[in-house]
Amino acid sequence: MRRLALVAHVGASVGWLGAVVVSLALGVVGLAADDPQVVRAVYLILEPVGWTTLVPFSVASLVTGLLQALGTHWGLTRHYWVLIKLVMNLVATGVLLLYMQTLGYLADLARGGADARNASPVVHAAAAIVLLLVALVLSVYKPRGTTAWTPARPAGVQGFRPTPP
Repeated sequence: MRRLALVAHVGASVGWLGAVVVSLALGVVGLAADDPQVVRAVYLILEPVGWTTLVPFSVASLVTGLLQALGTHWGLTRHYWVLIKLVMNLVATGVLLLYMQTLGYLADLARGGADARNASPVVHAAAAIVLLLVALVLSVYKPRGTTAWTPARPAGVQGFRPTPP
């Protein structure tokens, strides 16, 4: 079960990163295109891409990450890197849910025939990529350091450190 949960978490996180990369590519096309129909098409597609891929993958990454933390020796609040990833995921998901209103507004502009060209999707997607890559690095390197909520070491045991799964 633990490995299945890990596969689900990695899959959701990789899916989220992939969806953000697609959003970045669409945003760049929307800014760079000379054809007004291409620009309209980009801003019309960004909103459904957000609701059908970005939001589900971000929520799935959050939920599976919580399961991973609670179901393994890493714990939710024992190690700084896990806690930092949790906070990053919560903030990123919250910002994304709020940002979906902006994507809806840009799609409405495009539907109405107005020039919806805007750098915001590029900026948000680039920031999300940086955030997700930082989370990836934390997951791979697992920097040392435990929080104040870490259980005390067993009496008489020096250098006690739980072994990874």
